Amino acid sequence: MNSGFSSLDWFVFGAYFLVLAISSYLFSQFKINSSRDYFVSSNTMPMLAVAVSIVATSQSAATFLGVPEFSYVHDFTFIGFYFSALVAVVFISIVFVPKFYKYRVVTVYELLQTRYGERAKKQAGLMFLLGRIMASGARLYIGALAVSMILFLDIGFFHMLVAITLLLTGALAYTYFGGIKSIIFSDVIQALTYVGAGILVFWYLYLSLHNVDILAILQTHNKLHVIDTSLDGKFSIMALFSGWLLLNIAAFGLDQDMTQRVLSCKNKNEATKSLILSIVFTIPIVLLFLGIGALLFVHYQTAQVSQNFHGESITIFMYYILNEMPSGLRGLVTVGAIAAALSSTNSVLGAMASVAVEDLYRPWKMQKEPKTDEKHFLKASRNAVLIFAFILFVMAVVSYFWQRESELSLVSFALGVMTFAYTGLLGVFFSAVFTTRGSAKTVPFALIGGFVTVLALQPYIFGIHIGFAWQMVLGTVVSFLIMQVQKNV
Repeated sequence: MNSGFSSLDWFVFGAYFLVLAISSYLFSQFKINSSRDYFVSSNTMPMLAVAVSIVATSQSAATFLGVPEFSYVHDFTFIGFYFSALVAVVFISIVFVPKFYKYRVVTVYELLQTRYGERAKKQAGLMFLLGRIMASGARLYIGALAVSMILFLDIGFFHMLVAITLLLTGALAYTYFGGIKSIIFSDVIQALTYVGAGILVFWYLYLSLHNVDILAILQTHNKLHVIDTSLDGKFSIMALFSGWLLLNIAAFGLDQDMTQRVLSCKNKNEATKSLILSIVFTIPIVLLFLGIGALLFVHYQTAQVSQNFHGESITIFMYYILNEMPSGLRGLVTVGAIAAALSSTNSVLGAMASVAVEDLYRPWKMQKEPKTDEKHFLKASRNAVLIFAFILFVMAVVSYFWQRESELSLVSFALGVMTFAYTGLLGVFFSAVFTTRGSAKTVPFALIGGFVTVLALQPYIFGIHIGFAWQMVLGTVVSFLIMQVQKNV
């Protein structure tokens, strides 16, 4: 077992946090006068920065470590997920983005208000918050696991608290003062950091395998497949353009965590370009990390590898980091994992705060005190960021204990919660955009109907084993049909 960080690793680690400190201070100087400034930068963000920010937000520590695991165990078919995402963002650009800009929304759920009234907006916002707290709390926990293992070589409770606090403090440094503008520019730094770390790891692994016919070994073990033409494969063509397509439409078009960036662009055309460019940028990045997994397979093909650490299941990339990563590179990969975790954490704080303030608090406050000024809502926005940071901290700690006490992994469940919420949101939004049916009364039933359908299809409920893609399709269909029961009045 590697003995831990060397002085060179600590230097790299310290340099990264110095960059974070300086950039967060500079970004905190942005002038913000209203909650609209805070949450969507009053539509002033440059398209390229938004595209890179979407890339960073869609990645997390789980992605950073998990993508190499997929190609190590399987092949390259996971890349199909992002070709499905490309189709999804084109659909979103045509169907949803023009409507978001027509109504000048701050959150995507305001679109429902124009069709089904304010109650529908609040219910969709609450569904988002419920799922996002669970999913992002689990994401934070996974990121903290990686940081604690690498920094302290254990996952003891105190060290986990330090790792969770480290990630949240970094996220708050950007989010609290500068809002979405700070988040987007910081995401550019995080994206460059973890992609740079990935390139160096790939290059180091490639050089370490000199005199090895890498492609021949991968070909022999069927590791180079890119397209899955089977009927039941996880990333088969059928799955990619049914359930996974619906997931991507929800993730990039109906999840405030992602779409908050799109809503900060200058106009709908730049928003469209930022979405499409984000996927174009993501595809080679994912191929890079799939390549790392393939090289790790070649590296370990004759070795006995125990993918376990203190009773915690770990990925092959994490095993390599803990056992074989050379001095200096280990520090760089650590900051890469932290960068991936930070980019997904700071974004979700801003997203949850925007829904809480704009969809829930502002309508209530304006009804009570119609003359409430923008300074009040700006202060409320920053307070909401702090409150959600605390809630995510608690959720991450709960995840730590739950995973040790329960046979059902909270992480596996919590990461799936957003997909449960997505089916209901998809059914409601499709009804709002493509039909004249549905009403304020059917919205809560549709949201719950989609969630319950996916829940009922989980093997731990009724023992039903059905692919994820079909779970998404059935959940969305049930939600959509519930919306069709009543005519819009």
